[in-house]
Amino acid sequence: MRARKGGVGALILALVGLPQPASASFSNPLSFSAAEVVQNLRELVSDLSELARSKQQRQGDRPQPQAIEPAPASGPTVDLSDLGAPTDLERRIRAALRPPDGPIRLTVPGGAARLGDYSLGSNESVSGHLLVVRGNAEIYGKLLGNLVTLDGNVIVHPGGMVSGDILTLGGEVRDEGGDIGGAVSTLPAVPEGTPSARDSEPAPSTAGTIFRRSAGVAGVFLTLCALGFGLVMFARPNLEVVADTVSHSFGRAFVTGLLGQILLLPTFGMLVVGLILSVAGILLLPFAVAVYVLLVIVGVLGGYLAVAHAMGETYTRRRMALGAVIGSPNSYRYILVGLGALAAFWLAWALFGWVPVAGELVRAAAILVTWLLSTAGLGAALLSRAGIRGHFAGRLIPPEALTDEYLWATPQFGVTAGRRPGSRTPTRGL
Repeated sequence: MRARKGGVGALILALVGLPQPASASFSNPLSFSAAEVVQNLRELVSDLSELARSKQQRQGDRPQPQAIEPAPASGPTVDLSDLGAPTDLERRIRAALRPPDGPIRLTVPGGAARLGDYSLGSNESVSGHLLVVRGNAEIYGKLLGNLVTLDGNVIVHPGGMVSGDILTLGGEVRDEGGDIGGAVSTLPAVPEGTPSARDSEPAPSTAGTIFRRSAGVAGVFLTLCALGFGLVMFARPNLEVVADTVSHSFGRAFVTGLLGQILLLPTFGMLVVGLILSVAGILLLPFAVAVYVLLVIVGVLGGYLAVAHAMGETYTRRRMALGAVIGSPNSYRYILVGLGALAAFWLAWALFGWVPVAGELVRAAAILVTWLLSTAGLGAALLSRAGIRGHFAGRLIPPEALTDEYLWATPQFGVTAGRRPGSRTPTRGL
């Protein structure tokens, strides 16, 4: 009787979860075995409930496999032929999966859409694009098209083939030995309950695009102005020689710059090979590469600023010839005016780049003009040896010929030399 009461007490203690005294466990073996049985039963019930709960969650996350019917003419349509913009594609698919009323309807041009898990058998061959929503796509057969999954994985088994591209939105791609003919892309999933940056980020407006591009053009313009003013301050004679070379020998400068661009990489290769062949050259190789790159950058930027100087000087002198009053015609003004004229092309692109066809044409014109002038500037820098030699600068009279003695004593352009004031004309025989 005492043992039965002990077993009932152990069952009650086990059900309520209270610990039993250690003395009772050792004094009554029947109560100890009853407690173990109850504990095992509790663990079994807990495991069964957990399995049922997980199964219910899986069934809630993975709907029953079924085909998504095509939408009416005015319904949502998702084109899977181009997977280059996965963010926009995901936004359109998620918007189509939230119908106001009724079942989900979605049209995939040249393909089909499935809801839930999908499996393509080894003896099956499907032509067209495939969209699998909220389920995994297991490919054992042949799919002749692109494959996209939303909130699901793609498993390509041995013998399976996908001829097009594969894109997973919130999943991963596992190649188990199949054949994938296109590109494989994955877009990470966004946890539930957190705002998605892809969905919440608004599309840039036209005004915002114009402001951003205009700010970029203004930043580049100010940077080039600072570099040009520094070049005028520290290397004005060299800059003027390069600018005159551009003005008087533009065609020759352009051809030279074009040849320089073509020979840029071969010259670099020969420099590297020549340094590698010697022990001391290997040690000097990093410095030589840095100096070469720096010289190329200085040549291109210096030539471009020289072109701007030439343009500004030509414009200013023409205005002065027409009678316009110019406050201070100097190199700083030439650089500012020339860079402003060059920046006008890019400013036009910043203002009208949003126009579908005209914007691309303006951008192409700005790129072409910038390349032409940069090439001519680089060629002028090469011809003049960075402004040291003025053979092609159009300066027919050397600087020493501009002295007073030379002008009075030497005939210029067929004009007889004049007589110096105050001098006496010698007479023959007197």
